Amino acid sequence: MPLKNPLGDLELSDPQAMRALAHPVRLAILDELQRHGPATATQLSPRVGATPSVASWHLRHLAQYGLVRDSDAGGDRRQRWWEAAASGIRFEATGDEERQAAARVLGNQIFYQYEHLPRTWITEVEPHLDEEWRRISGLANTRVVLSPEECEVVLQAIEEVLAPYATRDPAERPSDGRGVRLLRYTMPEAADEATQS
Repeated sequence: MPLKNPLGDLELSDPQAMRALAHPVRLAILDELQRHGPATATQLSPRVGATPSVASWHLRHLAQYGLVRDSDAGGDRRQRWWEAAASGIRFEATGDEERQAAARVLGNQIFYQYEHLPRTWITEVEPHLDEEWRRISGLANTRVVLSPEECEVVLQAIEEVLAPYATRDPAERPSDGRGVRLLRYTMPEAADEATQS
């Protein structure tokens, strides 16, 4: 699958690949591999709520669609190590009806899979951050009135700012760096709400 975006995300256009990923365990596996690097099915199983054999089955299914691949990280040929094919994914709900339906299913599953993140962060992470991290964290809820073309410009500008950080080699990360999740929801309002202030 092609990587043709500033963040190096895997572009999903095949409805079957979208439907394959639209499963809680598969999304959890992909997230674990993207966040923590290569792992075996046995290592992943307790982190994704599946037995090693079920995790292995889901990994093979993800591999069919190029979402994960074999990794040389383990060095032990008796164990099969897996890695994410890219650090992120993206897809669009455009095209024929099958593709739109598959994108909607995957999009909904991703929303449901990660809706707990802000609540978990507020209760478990934020109270323990030092002042420097607490000062720059949190929420921005900005509403603007845009045309589709203007919205595309805004999204591209955000990606251009993020791209050097998202694609840099792990060896180049700062010693005091830590993972920062930037949740971007782009939610156009209903047409009758679009121009209300």
